[in-house]
Amino acid sequence: MVTSGNLDLFPFFFSPLFPTFPLDQNKHYSMATQTRENPESIYDFTVKDANGNDVDLSIYKGKVLLIVNVASKCGMTNSNYTELNQLYEKYKGQGLEILAFPCNQFGEEEPGSNDEISEFVCTRFRSEFPIFDKIEVNGDNASPLYKYLKLGKWGIFGDNIQWNFAKFLVGKEGQVVHRYYPTTSPLSLEYDIKKLLQ
Repeated sequence: MVTSGNLDLFPFFFSPLFPTFPLDQNKHYSMATQTRENPESIYDFTVKDANGNDVDLSIYKGKVLLIVNVASKCGMTNSNYTELNQLYEKYKGQGLEILAFPCNQFGEEEPGSNDEISEFVCTRFRSEFPIFDKIEVNGDNASPLYKYLKLGKWGIFGDNIQWNFAKFLVGKEGQVVHRYYPTTSPLSLEYDIKKLLQ
């Protein structure tokens, strides 16, 4: 199921001429994800945290996960981080985890290093959920985790992520249950999150 959210706020998402932003070929982009050959759930993936350490996603077995591609300089940054913090504070004790993956593919709105991103998020928003290594979410160099997340949860341009703050809700078995557009408010996901936490 694809949930649209407040798409009327961003009509340009539907334009066939919606621009893409090429990556800087002189910069290093980490693949940031490893996986088994035929993953059956997100628990088959290992990703990098913001310090470059491996994180086996199987540590989240039995949790409900909200996975988001984030950016520090987006017009939706303040509202999304504020509401993600509210969700995390309210439901962390019941089994919700939020996994944030910085991405600079949309308008170059996440240009900083991992350290700069982490400092920004911790200082400005005091977020307690984990921030991972910067990744790509579209194209040939997309993180294998994101390639998996997009399978069967199609967006308006095939499986491509449309912009910063696209959201995937993953159930306790490690399967994607819902995909939400970037304009969807995190707090509007509360009903779906509570259903999965039960």
